[in-house]
Amino acid sequence: MASNQTVKELQWALQAIKSESLNLHSISFYLSQTASSCYQETDNSISINISKENLQFFSDLLTTLAAPKSHESALRNLEFHRVEWDSQQLRNLGILLGNHQNIQQVLFRRNKFNGKGLSDLCDILKANKVIKEIMLSESGIGSVGAGLIASALRVNDSLEELQIWEDSIGSRGAEELSKMIEVNSSLKLLTIFDSNAITATPLISAVLARNRKMEVHVWSGENGGEKSSKVVEFVPENSTLRIYKLNLSGTCRVTCSLGMNFTVKSLDMTGVKLKSRCAKEFRWVLEQNQTLKEVNLSRTCLKDKGIVYVAAGLFKNRSLQALHLTGNWFSGIGVEHLLCPLSRFSALQMQANTTLTCVTFGGGRTRIGRDGLAAIIQFLVTNETVRQLGIHDDESLRSGDFVRIFKSLEKNASLKCLSLQGCKRVEGETLLQTIMETLQINPWIEDIDLSRTPLNNSGKTKGIYQRLGQHEKTEPEMDLLKDMPLTEPKSCRVFFCGQECAALPYFDQVKTIVNPVEQAVKAVGMKIKTFKDEDTKISIWNLAGQHEFFSLHDLMFPGHGSASFFIIISSLFRKPSNKEPKTSAEIEEDLQYWLRFIVSNSKRAMQQCILPSVAVVLTHFDKINQPSEYLQHIDSIQRLRDKFQGFVDFYPTVFTVDARSSASVSKLTHHIRKTSKTILQRVPRVYQLCNELIQILSDWRSENYNKPAMKWKEFGELCQVKVPPLRIQSRHFNKEKVEMRRRAVATCLHHIGEVIYFDELGFLILDCEWFCGEALGQLIKLNVRKQNSSENNGFISRKELEKILRGSLQSPILGMGSKVFENLDASDLVRMMLKLELCYEQDPSDPNSMLLIPSFLEEGRAKPQKWQLSMPDCVYAGRHLECDDSSHMFLTPGFFPRLQVHLHNKIKALKDQHGATYSLEKYLISISINGIYIRVELGGQFGYYIDVLACSTKNLTETLRIIHQLIIPAIQSVCHGITLNENVIRPECVRKLTPPRHRKTQFASLQQLKQALLSLPADSMYEYQHTWSPVLDSGRPILQDGFDFARDLLSDDDFREVLHRRYNDLYNLAQELQVPPENNPEGQDQSITLSDEAERIEPTFGGIAKGVEAVLQRLKIIEQEIRDLKQEIQGLRYYEHRLLLELHRKVNHLATFNVQVEERKVPNMIYFVKTENYTRRLVTTMLSGMTALRLHMLCEFRGQMHVVEDQMGCEIMQVDNMAVKSLAPYMKKFMTLVTLALKIGAHLAAGMGQMIPDLSKEVAHLAGSSVIYGAAGATAAGIVGAAAMGRRNRSVEGSRDIQQDLRAAQQWVVDFLRERRCSSGKDIAEKFGLWRVRYRDNGQIAWICRRHIHARSAEIIEVPV
Repeated sequence: MASNQTVKELQWALQAIKSESLNLHSISFYLSQTASSCYQETDNSISINISKENLQFFSDLLTTLAAPKSHESALRNLEFHRVEWDSQQLRNLGILLGNHQNIQQVLFRRNKFNGKGLSDLCDILKANKVIKEIMLSESGIGSVGAGLIASALRVNDSLEELQIWEDSIGSRGAEELSKMIEVNSSLKLLTIFDSNAITATPLISAVLARNRKMEVHVWSGENGGEKSSKVVEFVPENSTLRIYKLNLSGTCRVTCSLGMNFTVKSLDMTGVKLKSRCAKEFRWVLEQNQTLKEVNLSRTCLKDKGIVYVAAGLFKNRSLQALHLTGNWFSGIGVEHLLCPLSRFSALQMQANTTLTCVTFGGGRTRIGRDGLAAIIQFLVTNETVRQLGIHDDESLRSGDFVRIFKSLEKNASLKCLSLQGCKRVEGETLLQTIMETLQINPWIEDIDLSRTPLNNSGKTKGIYQRLGQHEKTEPEMDLLKDMPLTEPKSCRVFFCGQECAALPYFDQVKTIVNPVEQAVKAVGMKIKTFKDEDTKISIWNLAGQHEFFSLHDLMFPGHGSASFFIIISSLFRKPSNKEPKTSAEIEEDLQYWLRFIVSNSKRAMQQCILPSVAVVLTHFDKINQPSEYLQHIDSIQRLRDKFQGFVDFYPTVFTVDARSSASVSKLTHHIRKTSKTILQRVPRVYQLCNELIQILSDWRSENYNKPAMKWKEFGELCQVKVPPLRIQSRHFNKEKVEMRRRAVATCLHHIGEVIYFDELGFLILDCEWFCGEALGQLIKLNVRKQNSSENNGFISRKELEKILRGSLQSPILGMGSKVFENLDASDLVRMMLKLELCYEQDPSDPNSMLLIPSFLEEGRAKPQKWQLSMPDCVYAGRHLECDDSSHMFLTPGFFPRLQVHLHNKIKALKDQHGATYSLEKYLISISINGIYIRVELGGQFGYYIDVLACSTKNLTETLRIIHQLIIPAIQSVCHGITLNENVIRPECVRKLTPPRHRKTQFASLQQLKQALLSLPADSMYEYQHTWSPVLDSGRPILQDGFDFARDLLSDDDFREVLHRRYNDLYNLAQELQVPPENNPEGQDQSITLSDEAERIEPTFGGIAKGVEAVLQRLKIIEQEIRDLKQEIQGLRYYEHRLLLELHRKVNHLATFNVQVEERKVPNMIYFVKTENYTRRLVTTMLSGMTALRLHMLCEFRGQMHVVEDQMGCEIMQVDNMAVKSLAPYMKKFMTLVTLALKIGAHLAAGMGQMIPDLSKEVAHLAGSSVIYGAAGATAAGIVGAAAMGRRNRSVEGSRDIQQDLRAAQQWVVDFLRERRCSSGKDIAEKFGLWRVRYRDNGQIAWICRRHIHARSAEIIEVPV
């Protein structure tokens, strides 16, 4: 009965499957059971148990499942337990898997396949494209089955997971699977549980070698898993490979597969025993692999040889960031090799590995020892990249060794975390104190791990962690230098300037200053000698007379506020070896060069606190035979003293020196000492820190082989350790601010002459004499001419220059050790020259580019000069830039070489260079850019002007824009502090490239040209002509006289500036006249749009036609420009005429207005002039207390008001408050109209006659003066104070009646003239040249001049007072 019930249950399952009444997702078959049964575990899953007696039902169920369904089945998972497969059942399984497209997972557990069964199963896998996961567990597939599965998966590209559990596939099966992995790229997960760990090697090696993103888990152990362990694990999601257990050969094979791998970023081989053979392979991996970030080789039994291989790989590795080697068996030799690629052993050496940021090592069997400790200290002192260092469980280092380690951390700014956990000898108060001192100096350490150390176990680390916590806090923003004490500087520089060798005998004989005595040899470069005078340090800088060195003098010139003075030394004889005396003119020329050099550089350095102090020394005085010659020299020097008064502090005494006797220089010695102390008292005080740093730097040199230079990093470390005010207090402190303060201190030391430091160069020169005498002296001796050829065009190769400079670096210098130049290389000096713009690279993108040093170029003026363009339609333009005060200043010899480099660099930095070319000669720069050819020439005996000449096919505006936007700004940036006036060069001189000596008179001031245009009426502006004088050479004509239109000399931008200034003046006048605004129909604000883009012309008939069209279009554009400019001028003329009519009406109203102040017994129109220094200045506003004024009166004839020539006027001793009250309103109105009318040229306007009085002489004085007698708002540019004040107070003055103003002014005049007894008509005619008349037509009274009385007698009747 029970048997029938069981069969029924199986039939129920069969029927349910046939009828598709159940929506099954999962079916599990369990065969060889004690009884058959069917269990529905969930709504979607069923478990079928089949006994041996009912095996037929298994076949029937497979057949039923394999039959086609009316709708798509939802079946996903199939499990087969203890099935012994025959061929028919496997065929049914194949049909089943083929018809159900949703089955993804198939599990075979403890199945048995006959001889052909596995082959049939593999055929099913080859054909199936649906199944995602297959798991074979304890099914005895062996190596043969693994090979068959591998062959199937070579074809199958849908299976993603393969798991083989507790089947021994052996090494052969593993090799077959590895071959499959090389081909199959779709498999995502491979899990193998094998009795032998050897199966892992080929599998993981194939995955790594082929860069498969396949998750791999390999286990090994006996069946049952009691002694099982993981062999290898690779998880591509986090790119981590962990190897737990492999034999030596397997480890070597897996290691080799990592060489070209890019899927593994983290490798963990902790506990895997490695030998040197495997470490050797790992070296190759480190050299080749570019993605490995972290490697853990802890407890791998590596010895010194193995560590050497690992360290060798680090030299070329550029990706590894963390390396853990804790628990290995190496000694101090291994530590030394390990840290070698992470250390530097010379300042010029580069750190080999810069990517590794974390290193840990140590352990009970690691013996660091003395060699290892030295390597650790060298590493900590020089490494700049490692952030974490761990020394774990060490037993070899003593407490004193850890003290040395922490001491070395004082200069380390990169290490963030130091771990010493488990180290046995981390103990003692000395070590604790050292740690605290280090943390006080080094704010960058974030964590110190002292767990399991005696110091931590004793509870003494609380202060350490408290200090580390303070490093976390953000320090309040404060200026550490703000409250530092200031003190008088202690060092002064004396600059010896003069001709070649003039100063050397002085150096030779002044024993009281220079000790020991120098040999009298000709110096190359500068010589610097230092001596102490009590507590003052005086250094004498000999600026070397060689002309080749002049271009480098600017670099050494003292900066703002520097304690220094100058002694100009000149020999009384042309050469020391003969007795040919110099003339006074020669000595004056020699001294004048150095005086102008000092003044020019003082302006450039903005040295405004005190005037440069200068004294003159004449040498070889013992050879003078006649005193009269010496007196002539004294007179010429006196003339120079008068000329440069106010520019330099010229010492009155001229010193004379006899080189044969030290007694002759005692006065000069006393002068140097006395002047030094005076200068130190007068210059601005410096931070006391600077004086302290001088000693600190001196001590640093003594400790470092007397090195002449130090890296900026070394200076920062020195400040961090030795100078608390320049110390970074915490890692969250504003590091940029501290760096800025350090640079400020270095710059201050540079200014006072203690170091040579230029920002952004990266090092400081501590030995100024070596740098100026040796390093720069080598540049002087460069014979670039020998290097020159038609091919290199004056360039010298970088290698050749470095070779020459390296010779100076390696030359033995007394008192300097063998390691003196290890922190300064020739490439540093080349880089310094590039930064200071002493040279430039021919091709900046090429590291081996040729270099050019402009200061050593030959002069090429003898060559024929001509333009590369010679087309008739070329435009020629030139600008002459001249020093504002060329008698006292000039462009120093170092200016033009710097300009040549600066302009080259500026052009190369342009985004669009338009194929620019650039070539140089000694005093010439030739540039071609965007079809415009430009020549920049240095001129003048002392280089006091620069000419910029241009030849172009573009229009004048485009050509001048290049000059004003590129060339002139570059010139002004190099000659900072010296004012250059811009002049317009005659175009004919530019076209013919007339020599500079012939074009001295062929230029006109740009500002004067603009001012001339401003003085013209609008309709005369466009046709204004500037006349040029002829040029003759010994009677031979070089240039004829001629003229150029202003429009051919000025760009549209300049012309438009003039128009806008005129508009501004007209606008001010309209405001004063209260003319209502009116839109300008002529479009005064139109802007001219210029287009300089031309389309490409193709070499075809169509292209030629298109080119002709482009030319015609260009002509139209040029014509339109002219028309627009004329239209703008026409609009200006309309606006101007409209205002002039209103001006005429109002001024005439003032002139003819008749108020009954005693029946107009005095003139109406008055003005005041102040006489001062033989000049007359027009007064526009009355202020109380003004003195020395004269009252004048205008001829009032209607429409022709004017100034009366030779009018005596009446003197006013002092202006009182009553005069101001009476005259101020009248002056504001009348004089504002007068001055504004003069500015716009109204007195010259056509048809207006003498309407406006011509006070142009007085107004010219007014406009050119820095003192204006008017409201405080007036400026020297010509805007009269009354106008500004009138606009500001219009709201008040609007309420005043003009009649009241006139009455008040006339009443004051009447009273004033009565006091001066000048009230009769006769007196007025005598003092003012005016007579009282009445007009016949309207009966109005006026005061007119004698000329108008005779000329207009028919219109007037005299009415005497």
